[in-house]
Amino acid sequence: MIRCEELVKIYKTADLEVVALQGLDMQVEDGELMAIIGNSGSGKSTLLNMLGGLDKPSAGRLFVDGKDLLAFGEKELVKYKRETVGFVWQNNARNLIPYLTALENVELPILLKGRRRRARAIELLEAVGLGHRLKNKLSELSGGEQQRVAIAIALANEPRLLLADEPTGSLDTKTSEQVLDLFRNLNQTLGITVVIVTHDPLLARKVDRVVQIRDGKTSAEMIRRESYADELARLDAEHLQAEQKSHIEYAVLDKAGRLQIPAGYLDAEGFKDSNKVRVEMEEGRIILYPQEMMP
Repeated sequence: MIRCEELVKIYKTADLEVVALQGLDMQVEDGELMAIIGNSGSGKSTLLNMLGGLDKPSAGRLFVDGKDLLAFGEKELVKYKRETVGFVWQNNARNLIPYLTALENVELPILLKGRRRRARAIELLEAVGLGHRLKNKLSELSGGEQQRVAIAIALANEPRLLLADEPTGSLDTKTSEQVLDLFRNLNQTLGITVVIVTHDPLLARKVDRVVQIRDGKTSAEMIRRESYADELARLDAEHLQAEQKSHIEYAVLDKAGRLQIPAGYLDAEGFKDSNKVRVEMEEGRIILYPQEMMP
């Protein structure tokens, strides 16, 4: 569904140049449910804007659903944003019109397709669990319910890819869990590919894969050990704590052979005060030794 190759993004002002992405590589399979995490300024929101057709890379290649986004003209880009991708923002003001009802908000984007908008809007609101709130205005809905309306709007034109930028950032823990469960349910029932940018640690347990971005490059991945349903069944059966580790973590080796070591590993004795390591191949394994152990 998504293929990013050596993406670079440089923002320039009169006297300042900021490099947001520095040769990022990433691939997302069709129908995958994944999260992108990283510190502020790591480049994750920049990447999401590119996937949504809201920004273009300075260099590199970007394909979504077999389409080369860098080759698009303005009309093709508008068509892509209308038909291929749906966007859910943290700030509901970017998704919703406050003086309209939930139903009217969802009807609006369907007008562009000329479909029977009322029936489709009702169907979507029922799919996100708001069939009983059709006539309510936004001021009468909770934060979680407003976010569900925003998700229904993002699905209005049947996109192949759903992008969410910090969708639980302004919600409490319980409501966040409900919204994340909704993303998983939509992913499974509709087969839609879902990519979520987040700081929320709850996501690591809800998605199939977590990609970490650091310094504008993909630095690590966490891949689910077992299906989410199997894990829940096992946790119930064994009465284990929900915090039990559910993913395998990998460091990502880029095309130039560069490897970003997770920060926690570098806090170990011998690695903290040096930017050099010794690399040895031992019995098919690559071993890193701290500088103080170098001859």
